[in-house]
Amino acid sequence: MKLLKPKGKLGVLIPGMGAVASTFIAGVEAIKQGVAKPIGSMTQMGTIRLGKRTEKRSPIIKDFVPLVDFDNLVFGGWDINKENLYEIALRNGVLEEKLIDSVREPLEDYTVMKGVFDKKYVKKLDGDWVKSGTNKMDLAKQIMDDIHSYNSENNVTNNVMVWCGSTEIFLESSDVHSSLKKFEEGLKKNDPGIAPSMIYAYAALKMGIPYANGSPNLSVDIPALSELALQNNTPIAGKDFKTGQTLMKTILAPGLRARQLGIRGWFSTNILGNRDGEVLDDPDSFKTKEESKLSVLDSVLQPELYPELYKDLYHKVRINYYPPSGDNKEGWDNIDIFGWLGYPMQIKIDFLCRDSILAAPIVLDLILFLDLAQRAGMKGIQEWLSFYFKSPMTLPELYPEHDLFVQLAKLKNTLRHIMGEELITHLGLDYYTE
Repeated sequence: MKLLKPKGKLGVLIPGMGAVASTFIAGVEAIKQGVAKPIGSMTQMGTIRLGKRTEKRSPIIKDFVPLVDFDNLVFGGWDINKENLYEIALRNGVLEEKLIDSVREPLEDYTVMKGVFDKKYVKKLDGDWVKSGTNKMDLAKQIMDDIHSYNSENNVTNNVMVWCGSTEIFLESSDVHSSLKKFEEGLKKNDPGIAPSMIYAYAALKMGIPYANGSPNLSVDIPALSELALQNNTPIAGKDFKTGQTLMKTILAPGLRARQLGIRGWFSTNILGNRDGEVLDDPDSFKTKEESKLSVLDSVLQPELYPELYKDLYHKVRINYYPPSGDNKEGWDNIDIFGWLGYPMQIKIDFLCRDSILAAPIVLDLILFLDLAQRAGMKGIQEWLSFYFKSPMTLPELYPEHDLFVQLAKLKNTLRHIMGEELITHLGLDYYTE
C-alpha cells in the first residue's frame, strides 16, 4: 500500500457550527497553546502494540502513522445563524468562558458560511443565515463554490468534511437514492427524499473530499453517494457519533454476551437540554435517532444465535428535552439480566456526561484518519472507523459490528496494515511453543 505523506494545510469543513464544532475547534486551539490536553483522542493519546509483547513496542498512534499536525489544521463551515465561532462557543456554554477567551482571536477569524437549510427536515430549528437557490443542485454547487473560495483564501491543499449538524427527520432509502444518476436528477427536481445533509455530502464527494456523518441521518449512507465515493476514490464514514449511553452499551453488552448472561429488558432514557435535545423533541427527528440507538443491542447480542438468552429482550429508548441540563446529558439505564439457573439480577447505570466533550475528540480522530485513508488510496466505506459510530456503515450484505472491542481491534489492525506491520490476532501460542 502506497502511503503519501501529509502535505500543506488540511481544511476541515463542518456543516453545523454548533456546540460540538465550537467545542472541538476551541479545544484544538487551546491544545495548540498548551493550556489543555487532547483527552479522549485515540490519535493523540492512544498507543498501538507492534510485534510481539516481548518486543515492548507500543508507540502513540500519532507517532506511528503520518497524521496532519495541529498547526496544519484550518477550520471553516456552515451554519444557519450569523455568528462567529467565538460567539457560538459562548452561546452554547459548554466550555468555561476563561478558556474560550484565551482562544478568542482564532475563533473570531474562522469562516462561518451561510448554511443549506430546510425547516421541513429539522422542525425545531430556525435561522436566517441560509442559502437560496433555484434547486438542490444549485445549492450543492454553491457549497462547492464556498469550498473553492475557502481553500484559496486559506492556502488549503486538502479537505475533510464532517457533518456536525442536527438530526434530520427520519427518511428511508428510496428510488432517488438508488444510483448516482437518479440522485443527480433528484437534486435538479428538488426531490423531497434529498435532505440538506445529503446535499453537503454530494458536494464534498463531487470534489473528492472525504466525508463523515456524525448524526443518524441517512446523509452519505445511500447507494448513490457510495457510488460517487468509489468513482472519485474518496473515503466515507458514518453514522452518528458514539458518545454517551450507546458507548456504555457497546462496552457492557459484549461483556454480558461473552459470559453468556441473559437479558430480559434494557430500559434507556436520556435527559439533555442542548440544541440536540430540542431537535430530538420533534417525533420525526427522534425516530431517526431511535433507529440508531435501538440497532446496537441486536447486533451485539445476536438473538438469532442465542435465542434462550436474548430472543425476548425488551429494549426501550427515550430522550427527554430538559433545557436546564444544557450540554450536560444524563443517560440512565436499567438492565434486567439473568444468570445460572435463570436467577434474576439487575444493573443500573447513571452516566452524567457532557455530550460535546465526548464528541469533540471523535471529530478530531475522524478528520485525521479520513485524511490518512485518502493518502493511503482507500475509498468508499471505511468500516474500520466503526469504533466511532452508533450505526456503522457497511456494505449492504454485511451486518455492522457494534462490539467496541472488536471495532478497536479492527481499527488498530487497519493502521498496522497501512504501515506494513504484522497484524495481531492475540492467539499467542507462539510464546509457548517456541
